[in-house]
Amino acid sequence: MARLHWTLFPYSSLLLLLLCLLPLLHASAGDSDPIYRACVDQCEKTGCVGKNCFQHCKFSSDGKSIDGPWYLQEPLYLRWKQWDCRSDCRYNCMLAREEEREQLGHKPIKYHGKWPFRRVYGIQEPVAVALSALNLSMQFHGWLSFFILLYYKLPLRPDKRTYYEYTGLWHIYGIFSMNSWFWSAVFHSRDVELTEKLDYSSAVALLGFSLILSILRAFNVRDEAARVMVAAPLIAFVTTHILYLNFYKLDYGLNMKVCVAMGVVQLLVWAIWAGITCHPSRWKLWFVVVGGGLAMLLEIYDFPPYQGFVDAHALWHATTIPLSYFWWSFIRDDAEFRTSILLKKTK
Repeated sequence: MARLHWTLFPYSSLLLLLLCLLPLLHASAGDSDPIYRACVDQCEKTGCVGKNCFQHCKFSSDGKSIDGPWYLQEPLYLRWKQWDCRSDCRYNCMLAREEEREQLGHKPIKYHGKWPFRRVYGIQEPVAVALSALNLSMQFHGWLSFFILLYYKLPLRPDKRTYYEYTGLWHIYGIFSMNSWFWSAVFHSRDVELTEKLDYSSAVALLGFSLILSILRAFNVRDEAARVMVAAPLIAFVTTHILYLNFYKLDYGLNMKVCVAMGVVQLLVWAIWAGITCHPSRWKLWFVVVGGGLAMLLEIYDFPPYQGFVDAHALWHATTIPLSYFWWSFIRDDAEFRTSILLKKTK
């Protein structure tokens, strides 16, 4: 379910908009299937689906054995995933029902807002988790290469600071981005309330910071006081929104509107800037913009997971890997471009 592209942004904006839109639909055709519902009800009473019986149905929600002594408590390495009797019943009834539907020639349907994925070692969407981890590694590689370029390859000021005026902002962006992909991987591993809030909160935080960075870079805001005036109201707004989602109400409709508004504004900012700038690497910016737009088609053209593992959203995760590479390449080029200009002015 993931993650999320124009100072990030062309690429991050599209990416994060999708993260914000994903949870809008929770009720699905599979939920109302009477055979599926009857299977879940029966499983919760007996702890079995057909010949398969589940250990979780012998434990309470806190992991204590219902019909055995204390030493039969469920191991911590299993309890951390928070699989319980209902989760196991829903999962196995879903698989059983999908096998029946396949034999009847029917196509897969969604259950509780999700396609029927197959778990691997308790991980709900293993391919999406792996691709989120790869995106995380790409973000780390991009940030590290940016750091090495600035401090070991480009000339520094006499006080050892960089000439590039947006160094600190891109470092913060790198941290936000890596944090977002980390929680995307966790969320795809196990969808519970906590991981959902962490995933969407980190995505909103990244989207908000991306908006700030887009304005500062596109309008070439270098004065610290001016930067504070731009950033302060946006930081206050994003912080308030995240607190609202986490501690008052996880309002998906409101979150969608907030994400769309921030995404559209920064996309416009970067589109206009890319059109009028003489930046030597603007083609990379356009590549990320167009590539991100095409990648969005994978989200629009949603299809069930192949063999229970690879769906359209997982493929979209795959497309963000090369886009991340080009995006950080543009950031490095921008650092070199601005540094060369400032060095000429100092001579």
